[in-house]
Amino acid sequence: MKAGLFPDLVVNGELVPHAVVAAETQNHEAPTGKPGIAWRKAANAVAVRTLLLQEARRQALTPEPAEVGPGRFETDEEALIRGLLEASVAVDAPTEDEVKAEWARDPSRFRSPPLWEVSHILCACDPRDKEAKEKALKKANVLNDRLKVKPKDFVALAKSDSDCGSKSAGGALGQIGPGDTVPEFEKYLPHLAEGEITPVPILSRHGYHIVRMDAVAKGRELPFEAAKRAITIAMEKAAWARSAQGFVQDLAASAEITGADLKPIV
Repeated sequence: MKAGLFPDLVVNGELVPHAVVAAETQNHEAPTGKPGIAWRKAANAVAVRTLLLQEARRQALTPEPAEVGPGRFETDEEALIRGLLEASVAVDAPTEDEVKAEWARDPSRFRSPPLWEVSHILCACDPRDKEAKEKALKKANVLNDRLKVKPKDFVALAKSDSDCGSKSAGGALGQIGPGDTVPEFEKYLPHLAEGEITPVPILSRHGYHIVRMDAVAKGRELPFEAAKRAITIAMEKAAWARSAQGFVQDLAASAEITGADLKPIV
């Protein structure tokens, strides 16, 4: 993407280097052949970040980086923005009546997590290794095609051909719930009926899997008292996000910005 094709981003007289916006574009999707869309999204995001940093410095805030993972800390800029929002954005906790009204709108939205009893056959590979990936897929397709004809062979094939330690148990992984396995594997589980085998091998970071759904325990609808805490947290987060957006819009309304458009969508 040629940065020179796009306008300079200037926020309250501060010229943002094109390289900063260009680096941000990788975080924004756009249709093929339309780099201008990704650039505009990136310019808006960088403009917001610049506004927040300017306000944090105007208030003479001191960055206090928090740990965001084992041995990983925020950058000074991330800490400044967090500190600014913590100081400037506050919301009241919803009342119990408000929480109960949210639950009552559609109680079926609030359910306990499902449980799946799953078995699989793994044809292991590193998906980044093209040759290994093709070899694993070829093996998985052969096994999958055999199971379409003789699904009762699943346990025997798992014991003889799976690259997972679960092979000793015929591929059985036991009961798993949301978050217990990698997302690319889990996303298929809600769509499998009991006894069903995936029609084609599915790819995860570990290789190709042939998955059999042995049993499904669907999540049950939660009574208000069981759902109350999760609903309260979700309502607080939504209210905070709205308030933070309003804070940014107020900053933008009094700012001089070229090269980005932060007008609220109405």
